[in-house]
Order: sequence, then structure tokens, then C-alpha cells
Amino acid sequence: MNAVNNTCTWQGRVDAVEGELGTRWHQRMQRAQADNLNQAIALVGFNCDAGVARNHGRVGAAQGADAVRAMLGSMPVHEAKQLVDVGNVLCEGDAMEAAQAQLSAVVAELLQHHAFPVVIGGGHEIAYGTFGGLAQHLSAVERPRIGIVNLDAHFDLRLNENAQGSSGTPFRQIADDCAARGWDFNYCCLGVSRFANTAALFQRADALGVTWRLDDDMGVTQLNETLNVLHEFLALVDHVYFTIDLDVLPAAVMPAVSAPAACGVALSVVEAVLDAVVASGKLRLADLAEFNPKYDVDQHGARAAARLVARLANAVARLSAI
Repeated sequence: MNAVNNTCTWQGRVDAVEGELGTRWHQRMQRAQADNLNQAIALVGFNCDAGVARNHGRVGAAQGADAVRAMLGSMPVHEAKQLVDVGNVLCEGDAMEAAQAQLSAVVAELLQHHAFPVVIGGGHEIAYGTFGGLAQHLSAVERPRIGIVNLDAHFDLRLNENAQGSSGTPFRQIADDCAARGWDFNYCCLGVSRFANTAALFQRADALGVTWRLDDDMGVTQLNETLNVLHEFLALVDHVYFTIDLDVLPAAVMPAVSAPAACGVALSVVEAVLDAVVASGKLRLADLAEFNPKYDVDQHGARAAARLVARLANAVARLSAI
């Protein structure tokens, strides 16, 4: 594996009297090696605050991956039985671009070994690194039809500030990269808040052909309409990168982010979208961004984040077993 910091310690509850059916994540988790990656759910941490700092946000998400791991430790094992931990990609100071490049290399290697990467951040600058790994993996394919599904209160299509990317720029940077490669930019952003994105960002999204849906239109009673939008988008692509910025959730569910959502999208709707993306059979990798344990309340955010990771892992493993 590409060099990462892999000193993560897994621990949690042990239900010895339950036997094999009482197994929990910490008992199943292995350190990633070349010979245990095939068909594995491979966790990667992205310990980076630089993107959020550059975007004038509240830092602390660099500790997010380990906090989610701590909550995952006692999660019961269901379908996802082959679990490996790659460790953390570390961002030293403001060296965000170097960390993103390292993340891309790690993700590409995991895909080469037929693992399913799940990256946990870190700010949403994680997206540029995760997508970069998929792009490397598919570089030999002529004009691959890659689709990005982002659950997020923000488009993250900002222009660079001071000639630097940030947690607010990754999908605009990806659009630029796709244009340079001659690839189509296929981006679906669900849960956008009209009160967290300027008119300039809505205009840029429309100019780039982004499929988007407001948080106002993603209530539980509107789920069928949301899924119809998603299915129409998924029909146009062959490979999907799925990313969840946790600030898409209501602040009461997810207080542990740089920019908590006043409205947000219900967890049940987020999970329904997750299930539909996995069921498409086109999902290649996923990440979870912006979890900031510094602002958590009684571990509410950590529990929601860990639940999403576990649900994703179970759904991917279940589909692979069919």
C-alpha cells in the first residue's frame, strides 16, 4: 500500500456468549495488506483541516476519521464481513494538495486490488482526492462516464481564492479536470440550501449542467420525486462516486460540522438515496466529509456518521454477494 499512517486501534464491546453471530466491527477489522483487499470494504482516513481553514470555516474535522472509527468499533457485523483499515492520510499544515495527491494514489491502488474504498474526512476537499483516485483507475478507459452523487447543503463549486483550492472548490476543480481530459462532467447535488449558496454558485451549477435538488424539495413525502431525479441521473453514467457532506443533515442530527444546517435533509431520506445509489450496481467508491468531533453533542453526530458508514458497507457487501 502507498504510505499512510496506520496506527489506528480498534476496540469495542465483546459479546462472547453470542458466538460468531455476536461479532462486532472491531473484532472483524484487519489492517490492510495486498492479500486481503479483494472484495473488502477498505476504510481510509483523511486527516485534513486545511481546506476548511482556507474556506474560513471551523476546523477540527482532521480528527473526524478516528472519532467515527471509535463509534464503528462496537457496531454489529451483518453483511459486511470483510473489513480492512488502510489508516490515515495526513495533511501536514497547509499542504492540502500533497495530501489530496496521496489520497488519490491510495484510492487508485485500492481499486486496482478490487477493494471498495470508503474515505472518511476531513473537509470536503476530500472529494478532489477521492475522485482523483477513481480518475487514475479509469485513465485507460476512453471518456469514462463517471457520475458524482453528492448529498450536500453546498454546491462546493467556488472559484479558487488566492489561487488555492479549499473545501468549497472541489467539484469546480473536478469540472476543470474533466474538461482538460475531454471527459463529461456529470454532477448531481442533492440537498442544496438556497440560503447557503450565492446566486453566483447557482448560476455556475446551471452553466456546468449540474443536476440539483433543494433541501426544501427533499422531505420524506417527496422521496419518490427525489429518487426519480437520482435514477434519471444514474442512467446516464457507468461509474459512480458517492460523497456525503454531513452538513446535509439537520443540525439536530448532525451538530458536528463546520456549518450546521438550519433545515437539512432527514437521515431517512439520506439513507434511501444511499440505498438507491448502491442498488444501481455502478458505485465504485464513497466518502464521508466534514465530521468535526469538536462540535459534537453527546456523540449524536458520531452515531449518525457511523450508522451511514455501516449501512453503506452492508449494502455494498450484500450486493456483491448476489
